[in-house]
Amino acid sequence: MDVKEEALKKHYEWKGKIEVVSRAPINTREDLALAYTPGVAEPCVKIKNDPELSFELTRRSNLVAVITDGTAVLGLGDIGGLAGMPVMEGKCCLFKEFAGVDAFPLCVKSKDTDEIVRTIELISDSFGGINLEDIAAPRCFEIERKLKEKLDIPVFHDDQHGTAVVVGAALINAAKCAGKKLSELTVVINGAGAAGIAIGTFLLSLGIKDLIMVDLCGIINREESYDNPAHSEIALKSNINVRKGTLADAAKGADVLIGVSRPGLFTDEMIGSMADKPIVFAMANPVPEIMPSDAKKAGAYIVGTGRSDFPNQINNVLVFPGIFKGALSVRAKEITEKMKLAAAYAIASSVPDAEITPENIIASPLDRSVADRVAEAVSKAWQ
Repeated sequence: MDVKEEALKKHYEWKGKIEVVSRAPINTREDLALAYTPGVAEPCVKIKNDPELSFELTRRSNLVAVITDGTAVLGLGDIGGLAGMPVMEGKCCLFKEFAGVDAFPLCVKSKDTDEIVRTIELISDSFGGINLEDIAAPRCFEIERKLKEKLDIPVFHDDQHGTAVVVGAALINAAKCAGKKLSELTVVINGAGAAGIAIGTFLLSLGIKDLIMVDLCGIINREESYDNPAHSEIALKSNINVRKGTLADAAKGADVLIGVSRPGLFTDEMIGSMADKPIVFAMANPVPEIMPSDAKKAGAYIVGTGRSDFPNQINNVLVFPGIFKGALSVRAKEITEKMKLAAAYAIASSVPDAEITPENIIASPLDRSVADRVAEAVSKAWQ
């Protein structure tokens, strides 16, 4: 039985991957009076007078909403929120398993940006944080921006920032392994959607100076005009030498080639044209831009993918549980750039320098110690 058949079988068995478990025992009349009426009126009054007490008198302090409109689900695209529910449940499962954070899936039946924002705003008092998931670009940028303006709890689009942080962590150690400085790397990112632009923006804050973004139109540069505002914005921050041309042109002399695009787009010739000890992160899933064995044959020194069956799996599960655990612990109002940088270095430090090799640049996604390390770093970065 292959993984798809086995997963389907398990989902029929599980009938959902999460459940609500009571924290208050109800065995006696006194239990009932304390957890419900009449005793429950007292915490209600306290919260009415001081809304901040909702974090102490309810589960809000440890509760995250995992919200999607179902327009960019994994590699399936726009399948709708209902069909994306198994993914949202899976995300909630990971929150609980790796960080002890309670999470609840919410699928919004709308593709209207303002309607989605208003929906989330109206329910936000029930949660300590908002994790946006599988929302297509460019709408995801606008939804996140508006929510950050309106809400006083952390809003985090994991497809953007979680991916960016884990790629940053992998690159920190890959650069060490290759004996190169981050500030001296030329980094090419193929795919300028939500993930690609977030990765590029984050790598700039990490210290990368020579960043080249490539999309269907070719190399993005400041001398061109773009319909997508996100492309126009990243054009002004990247490609300092105003290079033009194709992905193959961008790869020539590059130290790092990152793919968040489609299968098979990286060729042997591209990798052969890169700088000494090339680093290749081919992250299209389930089929990467180039298979690791082919990349190695072409001369890649370090290869990372999003898959669990190859070394160097670059997986968001190393990021979001710990980031939210840390943010919730200090009741942070937002996830700042400083917090994301702290998370990246915490993840990178999970592999001691002496243990870094071309096949071991990042911790296993199953390493449960990473979330605590990230949470500690993130909480300190907020203070």
